[in-house]
Amino acid sequence: MTDLGSRLRAEGLAPGSWSNGPFERYDAHDHGFDKVLVCASGSVRFGLPDLGHSVSLAPGDRLDLPAGTRHDATVGEHGVTCLEGHLPAGRLPALVHRPAGTW
Repeated sequence: MTDLGSRLRAEGLAPGSWSNGPFERYDAHDHGFDKVLVCASGSVRFGLPDLGHSVSLAPGDRLDLPAGTRHDATVGEHGVTCLEGHLPAGRLPALVHRPAGTW
């Protein structure tokens, strides 16, 4: 997890960590800021109801989520720990899923 955090800090982000237990859920919502999420352990699926698909994150995977993107979340069977950094709205040009090893 430290390596992932260092990589985010090298991009100018100040990542925080959060964890949830197996199968916990978050209802659809959005944020007024851009968000960069990296899965450190476990797994989580982010539903994107306005786009009609979802993105699953496993360890090392990253999701760049622009402000105003409605999303829900369902944690996998082993729980999840993610690192999350925020940017002012408009800094991320698009929603991008980056598999582990590609960012």
